[in-house]
Amino acid sequence: MNLESINIEYLVVAMAAMILYLLYYVFTKDAQYNKNIRSVASVAEELNREIFYLKKKLSETQENIQKSGSRMSDEEVYQEVERTVYDMVKPLATSIKRLEESLLMIEGHIESRLSSLENGVKQISIPASIHGNDDEKIISLYKQGISLETISKELHISKAEVEFVLKINKIK
Repeated sequence: MNLESINIEYLVVAMAAMILYLLYYVFTKDAQYNKNIRSVASVAEELNREIFYLKKKLSETQENIQKSGSRMSDEEVYQEVERTVYDMVKPLATSIKRLEESLLMIEGHIESRLSSLENGVKQISIPASIHGNDDEKIISLYKQGISLETISKELHISKAEVEFVLKINKIK
């Protein structure tokens, strides 16, 4: 009988432990479910709040539409569109005007630099090997269709000098 009472005691302790574990499991799951339910409830509350504000805004908009009742005339619509377009185009027009002014200023700078470069080129001394006679010969030969290499060999001057003479005289 002693052995049977020990087995029964172990069985009762094991059953008590199992019941305690089941109670712990149920309470833990219950706490998780309560947490999830609270989060769902808070989301539902926020959605209800948003719906309330949207309904309020909708009713205000409907009231405003009913109060205004009359539609805008075609002339009023035209004026409103014209005013809106003017407001949108004005900054663009101002920017374009500033851009034009900048371009004119840049163009003036380019013109002055170009003229100073032209003056500088005119002041460059012509190499000693090229004489007035050679200039005429170069131009004449070039107009006859003779290549630059042939002209330079025939007159015993460099090809660069031939090109220079043609550029100075605005032929090439």
